[in-house]
Amino acid sequence: MEFFERFALYHPSPLIYASMVAIGLVSIAIVVGITYFKKWGYLWNEWLTTVDHKKIGIMYIISALLMLFRGGADAVMMRLQLAVPDNTFLDSQHYNEVFTTHGVVMIIFMAMPFVIGLMNFVVPLQIGARDVAFPRLNAISFWLFFFGAMLFNLSFVIGGSPDAGWTNYYPLASNEFSPSVGVNYYNWALQIAGIGTLMTGINFIVTILKMRAPGMKLMKMPMFTWATLITNAIIVFAFPVLTIALLMGTFDRQFGTNFFTTINGGMDMMWANLFWVWGHPEVYILILPAFGIYSEIISTFSERNLYGYKSMVGSMVLISFMSFLVWVHHFYTMGHDALTNSIFSITTMAIAIPTGIKIFNWLLTMWKGKIRFTVPMLYSIAFIPLFTIGGATGVMLGMASADYQYHNTMFLVAHFHNTIIPGVVFAVLAGFTYWWPKMFGFMLNEKIGKWAFWFITIGFCLAFFPMYITGLDGQARRMFTYSEATGFGPLNMVSFIGAGLMAVAFILIVYNVYYSFRYAPRNIGEDPWNARSLEWATHNPVPEYNFAITPEVKSSEAFWDYKKHGHKLFNKPLEEIHMPNKSGVPFIMGALFFIFGFSFIFAIWAGVILSAIGIFACMAYRTFEKDHGFHISVKEIKETEEKFGGADK
Repeated sequence: MEFFERFALYHPSPLIYASMVAIGLVSIAIVVGITYFKKWGYLWNEWLTTVDHKKIGIMYIISALLMLFRGGADAVMMRLQLAVPDNTFLDSQHYNEVFTTHGVVMIIFMAMPFVIGLMNFVVPLQIGARDVAFPRLNAISFWLFFFGAMLFNLSFVIGGSPDAGWTNYYPLASNEFSPSVGVNYYNWALQIAGIGTLMTGINFIVTILKMRAPGMKLMKMPMFTWATLITNAIIVFAFPVLTIALLMGTFDRQFGTNFFTTINGGMDMMWANLFWVWGHPEVYILILPAFGIYSEIISTFSERNLYGYKSMVGSMVLISFMSFLVWVHHFYTMGHDALTNSIFSITTMAIAIPTGIKIFNWLLTMWKGKIRFTVPMLYSIAFIPLFTIGGATGVMLGMASADYQYHNTMFLVAHFHNTIIPGVVFAVLAGFTYWWPKMFGFMLNEKIGKWAFWFITIGFCLAFFPMYITGLDGQARRMFTYSEATGFGPLNMVSFIGAGLMAVAFILIVYNVYYSFRYAPRNIGEDPWNARSLEWATHNPVPEYNFAITPEVKSSEAFWDYKKHGHKLFNKPLEEIHMPNKSGVPFIMGALFFIFGFSFIFAIWAGVILSAIGIFACMAYRTFEKDHGFHISVKEIKETEEKFGGADK
């Protein structure tokens, strides 16, 4: 039994055991359902082996929604634990695990894949491309993310979850203070998913720079494409730092090195520096695509050109550069001298300037516009005041001397969520609704969508605004309980009610998908929103080849100018289209990385060696594989176009 004892939960509880049973039953139900309806072949041929950027984007989004449920459940448990004084719903250890997994799941496995999923689906369409530059690499990127996420979530039921906080600070994350395998899960799951994200960054930079439609110069690209290009440049510079830091932490925990120890020449503060050298640019990896989404939506539903196109691009470039110059503001209280704190205080406040430029550009775009209050537009409008409040409190935290009061209180938690939820969650929900008809050929129900919007917006305000007050009154973050004498109880109960309303909003979003799938009309045309950019110049849903004829672009709003100014998009005759073949190798490599990570976590060296051999064998197979793709004939293209109702514009 000694071998199997290592897989036991380090801190079991009835709540975890109940969850394990639920996970097991759901997993069995999924397998039985797929088998009963004979969908294994369909699943393998259409999804698991696909290299189509559209299907990969949809799989990213589905994964993100599943992780939103997981991270949201963690959030509700935390708010329930803190809803009343001296609560015993969670003990301190379980609270630490929930707190840690909530942060990691929401940032790495929900927000990141959601924005990358929208990038995958939309960007090749916006630039008039058939696919991304490296379709096979794109598939590997997804499966590395997916299996990294599954490896992280496996910790919940085998070995125990990480418990050192989502920032994984040392020495708290060392073997001395986190003796379970939870932090090992953290290290390997994030390394595997991070490698996939780095590949995505390289892929999209090449795609955007080399595969744009004829006539689409850089300053004619849609704003979401610009945001994607800049975001992926940040990814390429930032993610290697995280990967190496995680590898150093792995060596400390599993091989006895002293990179982040407090003895034998180690330096625990080095982890904080390396983490936030990645971590603060990571905030903008999430926010910049959101800015691109809002730019597309506000322009579309105001029926106006985006105000200040060049200043929007310039401000994003400036933000990407400055995002690497502010990391120290995350640990002002850790012993820097006054000069260092002053420099980073100045850069922190300076980065608010290009963000402010964008706020004014969006407001001026709406100025005198014919605004349509659709669901995506409601999220975009609500974002502006809510995000501005979050930004203003960020400037407060950016003042080093004041940060000594705010740091490690619920004020900081309120600020962070005040930027991330309106800035990212609202954006991905807006983009999800906006591009849904392009993905599936029908629209989500507007009435249910608006109910969900109001629940999430009101719930957000109730959940996080009280934290500003309790934080200034001294409630520490990460504190799993408090006494009645503190007076924190009433406002924490308000926060719990707000979290409950946000949970209701999520349920409404899921119900909206179900309801619309069953009852929404399918004859919505190619352009149900009266949109402006190139992705709306093809069919809903999009054919495998995206465009029957490669479009030719003359402006940054090519589709709008086609509709309003007579610009012709498709000037060439139909030609045979070359497309990449499907492949099961990316899925297999992802599964091998999962086995590799799991084996390393538990020091099962035979599994490490065999899975590593398998990974290199897949790479060798690809190296010598003769795969030239396939061609879609003109006859097949005509048949597809006739089925969709004609194409040429």
